[in-house]
Amino acid sequence: MAQINPSILSADFSRLAEEAKAVDGADWLHVDVMDNHFVPNLTLGVPVVEALGRATSTPLDCHLMIEQPDRWAPQYVEAGAGSVTFHAEAAAAPVRLAREIRAKGARASMALKPATPVEPYEDLLPELDMLLIMTVEPGFGGQAFLDIMLPKIRRTRQLIARHGLELWLQVDGGVSADTIERCADAGADVFVAGSAVYGADDPAAAVRMLRHQADETTAKASWSCGH
Repeated sequence: MAQINPSILSADFSRLAEEAKAVDGADWLHVDVMDNHFVPNLTLGVPVVEALGRATSTPLDCHLMIEQPDRWAPQYVEAGAGSVTFHAEAAAAPVRLAREIRAKGARASMALKPATPVEPYEDLLPELDMLLIMTVEPGFGGQAFLDIMLPKIRRTRQLIARHGLELWLQVDGGVSADTIERCADAGADVFVAGSAVYGADDPAAAVRMLRHQADETTAKASWSCGH
């Protein structure tokens, strides 16, 4: 079943607790952490993640768009994140970091920017619980979906199948009612949606609709046969 992770980056930061509750029924709450170094934007950090964890029962999916994730990622597990994503481009020792995240009790995930190929990381996939394919350049919400990422999603799904892995494949960037079916058909099963959820009149209903679209498409997708 498809998982929908609303991105708190698109929420009203002055009402984060209420915005978290507005998407009850979501699978995860996606929390974008930016340091104004790895990406040209600055968002929230460990204290806000801790506060969000107290404000919602929805598990937190923290996407670290930061330098030195080897140093900082474990703190987000300790702050209450159920899944922590670091960028391949920033991690000094991705296998060691993934193992440390898992050892602390969270799901370990690695993200790839649009220009980063997945193939060099094939041997690392068994160390991960999720792989994130960025479908926009990281750093800002509200960007248009990059269709040129669809072949990369398909290749990643093929690698996952080749190795027989139970690895979630997440997409983040420009995911909406207009693009989610293309992502699901290509092989994604976890979808980060920002403005498509928080820009809707009823965010919880938007989550349900996106999940329905993704599930309907997945049921007919060639990659999911026997999945």
